[in-house]
Amino acid sequence: MKFSIVIPTYNRGEFIAKVINSLLNQTYENFEILVIDDGSTDSTAEVVKKIKDERVCYYYKENGERGAARNYGAQKATGDYINFFDSDDLAYPNHLDVAFRVIQQYNNPPVFHLGFDIKNPQGEIIRTPDKIYDINKQLINGNVLSCNGVFLRKDIAEKHPFNEDRELSASEDYLLWLTLASEFEIKHDNTITSTILNHEQRSVLNFNAETLIIRKEKMLVYLFNDKKTAEFYNSYKSIFYANAYAYIALHAILGKQKKTGVRYFYKALKYNPNLLLNRKGLAIIKRLFL
Repeated sequence: MKFSIVIPTYNRGEFIAKVINSLLNQTYENFEILVIDDGSTDSTAEVVKKIKDERVCYYYKENGERGAARNYGAQKATGDYINFFDSDDLAYPNHLDVAFRVIQQYNNPPVFHLGFDIKNPQGEIIRTPDKIYDINKQLINGNVLSCNGVFLRKDIAEKHPFNEDRELSASEDYLLWLTLASEFEIKHDNTITSTILNHEQRSVLNFNAETLIIRKEKMLVYLFNDKKTAEFYNSYKSIFYANAYAYIALHAILGKQKKTGVRYFYKALKYNPNLLLNRKGLAIIKRLFL
């Protein structure tokens, strides 16, 4: 069983060596690492080429955002399973061993996910997400998966690429997980095998309200304009819209744009009045009055 670990990266020269070395430190040995440089202008190429290991392959392409970079890597991959790993996170030594165990346990599943934790730049665990018990059901209320923990069988990755719309960037993974969940039962093992590093330069933390609104609106359009996913998730449509607008509201408020936050919180409540009673809604209300 061979794994292909695809790492899309853009101007992550200060992080890329650490993630590669964490993957080279796997106890499971049959794998390749494909670094897809998505048009970097920093030291990324130089840093990667200094790593002398035949399992590491470097590819440069014009910038097309992470979805396009991941698809490019999947096309180059020669493994039986593909794992898409972010270029500023870290793998624990058990990452591929646990993946191999899951593959054996579930007889070559089309897609599965492994556990993760979240650390600050000092290496301290700041959060361990709630344990996953039913991915397909939990995905309806938000993206509970770490891209680092997702493994796709090669044939499934080829059949189901990431959406390459640049304006969807940072939600293209969630859209793909929902698409896969409409067709397969996504298997899971809660064993923690990777960590997300929550640093200030993290791309998902750097956006403005307008960009976020476009991204969330586009994800809803793609999800409900596709005949198959629209039919599958039709009964949950109000939940998807409410959660998307609540997400915009919270982040707008955190970004000191309270008027936008209030407007989108109102839109969210129109789809799901029960937001006033759950953790997400209460967090928005709390932030509004801080």
